[in-house]
Amino acid sequence: MPVVRPLLALAALAPLAGAQPAASAVVEGGRLRPVPPAPPRAIAVDERLQRDAGLRLGDRVVLAARPAAAGAGGATDTAVVGAFVRRGADPAEIARGEYRVRLHLDQLQRLAGYENRVDRFAVGTRGEASTARALAAVNDAAFGFRAYRSTDVAVRTSRTFQVVRRFHRAIGVITVVASAAFLLCILLLKIDERRRDVAALRLMGISRRTVVASLVLEASLVALLGSAMGLGIGWAASRVVNAYYQGVYRTPLLFALVTPEVATFAVGLSLALGVLAGLAAAARLARTAPLELFGR
Repeated sequence: MPVVRPLLALAALAPLAGAQPAASAVVEGGRLRPVPPAPPRAIAVDERLQRDAGLRLGDRVVLAARPAAAGAGGATDTAVVGAFVRRGADPAEIARGEYRVRLHLDQLQRLAGYENRVDRFAVGTRGEASTARALAAVNDAAFGFRAYRSTDVAVRTSRTFQVVRRFHRAIGVITVVASAAFLLCILLLKIDERRRDVAALRLMGISRRTVVASLVLEASLVALLGSAMGLGIGWAASRVVNAYYQGVYRTPLLFALVTPEVATFAVGLSLALGVLAGLAAAARLARTAPLELFGR
């Protein structure tokens, strides 16, 4: 049995003019014949409202421009929940706790009493030339109208997030540089501990070039293994962060992301530092006399 629930309709779409309510009776053969009311129309509700209000498909809801209008004789309408909509990953809507309901335009017009006014509308164009002509036509139509490209609107509304992104990138660069210096010191100490092995290889007749190449290869493998472990830890941490904050804000937005660019940069920097550290330490050990290495 469908449940009737009061619901505040949030006007997220611009209404159109000309929609009139259906007549409740018609004259036929000189007699007034009543017309049965039209069945409730379907609306789409976002998943956040679905979970908070416990709505199900087929539930009947009472729509009103204000919560008090549902019981005070105001403009109301009854609708059926026909679909649930998942919100997009929009950073501008993360901290907003408002709900969204998608209605038919004439239905929204009657509820809001908005008549033929419109706040904003979107026009799809093909090609840069047609976009420029559409912008000029709208901007020259009348005073008070202003048209923007969708990319311009996105840039204006995301300036705050661009600043935050640059700030996070700066923190990431500082962290990577500090980690790189730490990795360089670790590799230098690791290779310096191999001085007795280097001395033994030199006394066995192994050339300096071969010894240096083996140490550089070992340092590169250590750096590569460390990079793989770091990427694995970063990927796991990003999954945990995303799972937690997506549940808190109920959004599909990714809060932490390990991109191929980040992975390539991290692995490349680690390998470069591994090769440089291995080459510097191995060259210094190879230039030292074997007996002197044993004496250290």
